[in-house]
Amino acid sequence: MECSKIVFSAARDGNLRLLKRFLDERPGSQRHLLVRDLTNGTTPLIIAAKNGHLDCVAYLVDKCKANIEQVGSIVFDGETIDGAPALWVAAAAGHLHIVAFLLGRNANVNATTKSNSTPLRAACYDGHLDIVKHLVDNNADIEIANRHGHTCLMIACYKGHLDIAQYLVSLGADVNRKSVKGNTALHDCAESGSLQIMKLLLDNNAKIDVDSYGMTPLLAAAVTGHGHIVKYLISRADLVQTRQKIDALELLGATYVDKKRDLHKAKKLWLEALVERCRSGQVLQKSSLPCHAAYNHAVEVTTSEQLEELSSDPDAMRMQALLVRERVLGPAHPDTSYYIRYRGAVYADSGNFSRCTTLWMYALDMQQKILEALSPMTQSSFVSFTELFAFMLNDGPRSRAALIENFEDMLLVLEKAIDEVEKGLQYFARPYIVSRNVQKTRIQLKCNPSNILSNSSRNVDNLQSSADAANTSPILPGHRYMASSVDKDGTHLRRTVMVTLQIIYLATKLYPNMTKEHHQKLHEVVYRLVKLDPRTSNNYSLLHMACSTETMATVGRHPVGIFPNREVVEILLKVGADTMSLDNNMNTPLHVLAQTRCPQSIFKLLLAYGAHYDVANKDGDTFEHIRNLNEKNVKHDEGFINPVPHVSLKCLAARAIKKYEVSLPFPLHSRIEKFIDMHSSY
Repeated sequence: MECSKIVFSAARDGNLRLLKRFLDERPGSQRHLLVRDLTNGTTPLIIAAKNGHLDCVAYLVDKCKANIEQVGSIVFDGETIDGAPALWVAAAAGHLHIVAFLLGRNANVNATTKSNSTPLRAACYDGHLDIVKHLVDNNADIEIANRHGHTCLMIACYKGHLDIAQYLVSLGADVNRKSVKGNTALHDCAESGSLQIMKLLLDNNAKIDVDSYGMTPLLAAAVTGHGHIVKYLISRADLVQTRQKIDALELLGATYVDKKRDLHKAKKLWLEALVERCRSGQVLQKSSLPCHAAYNHAVEVTTSEQLEELSSDPDAMRMQALLVRERVLGPAHPDTSYYIRYRGAVYADSGNFSRCTTLWMYALDMQQKILEALSPMTQSSFVSFTELFAFMLNDGPRSRAALIENFEDMLLVLEKAIDEVEKGLQYFARPYIVSRNVQKTRIQLKCNPSNILSNSSRNVDNLQSSADAANTSPILPGHRYMASSVDKDGTHLRRTVMVTLQIIYLATKLYPNMTKEHHQKLHEVVYRLVKLDPRTSNNYSLLHMACSTETMATVGRHPVGIFPNREVVEILLKVGADTMSLDNNMNTPLHVLAQTRCPQSIFKLLLAYGAHYDVANKDGDTFEHIRNLNEKNVKHDEGFINPVPHVSLKCLAARAIKKYEVSLPFPLHSRIEKFIDMHSSY
């Protein structure tokens, strides 16, 4: 291992003399092993290629027979690229001399990373035209897309590399190809503000089309705030119809309100849109949304006089922006719910928790109506609610009083979280049916966005939220949400259940202030969750999770409550949680608790509700045995737990049968056999 580190460091630093001194005298087989070893996930050849050390690259390939196609993980601009071969790394780093050398040694010009990115795409990303041309001269395929269907031309457009875009178009690159999410190179130009490249594409027969969210390049430019792109496109009567022009102006105005915070410019854009609506002599009416409390029952303006009156009220302008965005983009678009939540967070930061809760609840309803079960977008909304409630609980008497006064809101969020858990469990049981219904809902909402009310992306691969200013808020999630993937390993379900337990924890902190009705309602809601019996991938039950420190560590950016937690354990037990539920390693909640540092009151609570003191897990360990192994985690000042009251005669008999391997002359009922099997033999 030490030898591998020396070789890696020498290659990384371009120290050819040390590299030769260390490797020249070694047998070929040993030398080959050293140059293929991974250090920090990558090889000496790859790190030398990244840092531009041609002499080291040549030595490793020619003398040491390093495998040119061996892949590794390498970091570029803070992002780890997995499965990258040396040629890809050299192309991304801009080292033409190393690219030429590796191609001269027959490196695969179209070798891809784990995300299916080619060396050509890597060169296009950072604008290395000389490398792009050299790769193409060596038969690089310009149409190989990454796993998201994003092509070399698309990334050149998104990054604003006009020279590369011109070169690729001259080679016949497909200007109308679509990514997995349906966007084209024109969308990338619109989102990045690359007007010259957009003109190039349009001159080469690029067509205006919609992506999977129904977004045209014009709307994409309006969403991202690139006014010069919007201005150019709406000037092209051959490309844009009047209603599309109006929608773009109105949406751009909404972007100026929420992203650029320029209400004056927003007013001008909205006025321009109103003028366009009346230009033909026949007014083009807006498809108005129903009034909603989340928007303070605001309605969209339809005259210049109304707009003038509106402009004197900044808060009304902000509600107008939310209305416009929901109407134009529809509730299915991520930006619609994002900016509703953003505006709610701004209210929360100023102490107006009621307005925040109303807006967030509206966005949550929207997400649960549209998105598939356990979507990270929906999950993030629950995390935000949890952090908001925790903030209100601990911020001071005034905030706490507001939380108590609006306890119904917390209960409603808890119910919605349990709804999400239930949908997740249904998804695992019937994934095709659930997914098909979600897709059907999305299509309906695209056709008629107001249904949501009546029925109530890329860094190459990833786009930063357009509300960058929101990142400083203590309770606002500072990222834009991407469409969720299928929860194959149960991670999303686990996190959603964890968040739900955190909300229950916060609710129990208000016990002293609850009415009898609220107390009863909370228990009914938690009972419903217990009846669902959601499990994690290791088969943890709710009670296991309430007894685990992981519940505290895996939710949100800030810890909300300390787990194991007595109040949460107690309410779960009161509504019927099973103290003898087993995980995949045959651990009961008591076994999990034994591995933690917590008050004895939780141990005693589980025992009082029927947990068996002497049950053994898969390794034959009992609660007492695990607890003794973890003595340093036990609070000795509370004394030891006397096992006598917690071990019945039945338990002693079962242990004796196990210990002495007693063979009984008659068959036992299956429940008795199970009871005997779960006990320890010592």
